[in-house]
Amino acid sequence: MSTYLKSAASTSVAMTDAEWDARVKLAACYRIFDHLGWTELIFNHISLRVPGPQRLLLINPFGLHYREVTASNLVLINLQGEAVRESPWPVNRAGFVIHSAIHGAIDEAHCVMHTHTTAGVAVSCLKAGLSPHNFYGSQLNGRVAYHDFEGRTVDEGERGRLVRNVGSKKIVILRNHGLLAWGPTVDEAFFDLYMLQRACEVQLAAAAAGEINEIAAAVLDDGSRLSSPADNRRKCEDVFAALQRIVEQKDPLYRQ
Repeated sequence: MSTYLKSAASTSVAMTDAEWDARVKLAACYRIFDHLGWTELIFNHISLRVPGPQRLLLINPFGLHYREVTASNLVLINLQGEAVRESPWPVNRAGFVIHSAIHGAIDEAHCVMHTHTTAGVAVSCLKAGLSPHNFYGSQLNGRVAYHDFEGRTVDEGERGRLVRNVGSKKIVILRNHGLLAWGPTVDEAFFDLYMLQRACEVQLAAAAAGEINEIAAAVLDDGSRLSSPADNRRKCEDVFAALQRIVEQKDPLYRQ
């Protein structure tokens, strides 16, 4: 089976202001991932649904590093993996299978992110999975879904099983594979993935250092300290905006 999805631009979709804004936001996110070191050569993906009546997705052109992604070279595809506007770049089948499954099945999933960071893959290989016994992991207790490894993700038949395992949880560990987060906005998906990444990093560091001091179950089970949805959205927006200012200073050409 080919790694690439053919670029069958049989239809032409006009560029809207909303799509351009989405392109700039997504390009900024790719540059933030690069800034944080969450890259894997030309692999992995962040996808974003374009506002509008059609369920169309923006995804990175396969063959470019994240630091080369710009607003204009993102590829617009449908849920069948077809480019709906001409692009010189192909789309990676593995990225399409994972991302289109979640975008297609979950109405609220406007943004989907997937990484292969060392800490994330390492924790995904652990039988017990993510530990709740650190500052970051405790905030994710009960919020993480797991999907078993089925080999390289190119089989479209896996999509249904992935969606069933994800359910309504926005934070996912793909066992023996890596990390995934989805959300109604880029900001919210990013913050969840950041928390998951930090939880994995601290878990591995603590396990290497000595015996873990477990957090009391009553503290783990108490969700009363969580912020309100409005406060959470504002926090996520502020975090992303701060990082976007950093990448803007490094290279504002992502906006092109």
